[in-house]
Amino acid sequence: MSTLVSSLRHFWFADAPATRLATLRIILGLFSLGYLIPRYSMYLTISRQDTDLFEPVGVVGWLTGPLPPVMFQGLLILTILASGAFLVGWRYRFTGPLFGVLLLLTLCYRNSWSMIFHNDNILVLHALILGFVPAADAFSLDARHGRPAGSWLFGPTAGAGWQYGWPIKLMMAVATAPYVLSGIAKLTGPLGVDWMTGDLLRDQIAIDTLRKIVLGTGSSDAIYLLYNQSYLFLLFGLGTMLIELGAPLALVNRRIAYVWAFMAFLMHWGILFMMDITFRYQLMGAMFACYFPVERLAWWVINRLRPTPGTAATRTGPVRVTAGEPGVSRASHQPLN
Repeated sequence: MSTLVSSLRHFWFADAPATRLATLRIILGLFSLGYLIPRYSMYLTISRQDTDLFEPVGVVGWLTGPLPPVMFQGLLILTILASGAFLVGWRYRFTGPLFGVLLLLTLCYRNSWSMIFHNDNILVLHALILGFVPAADAFSLDARHGRPAGSWLFGPTAGAGWQYGWPIKLMMAVATAPYVLSGIAKLTGPLGVDWMTGDLLRDQIAIDTLRKIVLGTGSSDAIYLLYNQSYLFLLFGLGTMLIELGAPLALVNRRIAYVWAFMAFLMHWGILFMMDITFRYQLMGAMFACYFPVERLAWWVINRLRPTPGTAATRTGPVRVTAGEPGVSRASHQPLN
């Protein structure tokens, strides 16, 4: 029993530095602002459409009709402001959960006016995870001002520990789950393992291109060049199944996680090239950040923007945060290998 508990703790509750979770908060905050602000006018236009087009989904499914446009505008503005507070880690015990909930409401309401954009799901789930955990105990205004950040669930915490490790593992699990489900759906479909031959994949891409041409929307010309290259679609089919069904392995081994995340990242760029379908959270690499020690990137940026003459950090680059040291102020100046 003790071995099982130990294995479970090592798997789900391994220690991680506060800076890693904080860097994930910054990445998601930057992406969210870059996602919402350019779509502000478009979202307002959508909210003023004919009410017959409104079919509420998700957490707004209880609505019997659309909100007044000015009310949705207020919700959207609040979400953007909360995203900024989330990004800089200001009053995070309140603004973290607030941002996660507001983003969920905003995107559910937006998806109630058109097709459902399933690629929003992981973004929202990651925001909810980060919003309710101590992701502002480093690289934040709260940490800079010496204010205990913590969270409603765990309160003030140390600079490194299991409190920062399990949210990252959960983000990884959430990110891999859709790929596994997609792979299972392919295997249990009419073609079963024959899906990997690539013939159906090629036909799906061709049909998608024709549909977009008929509707007058943007499409990729890649299918014209590659349609007769059947061996390429065989490779695409095998590669897709390997990535999707192999996704759980990314949770059990760090090096496998690196390889899987990189291959999944390339797959989404391949989808963009072949089908002109944009999964922005994946294409920008933001979704895959949880698989990597991204705090090293944060330290590299900090050391370039704020050099400290005469220290090891200035001469050698990023520094390592050692276990038990709270946040930025007590970072060890040990060079990273």
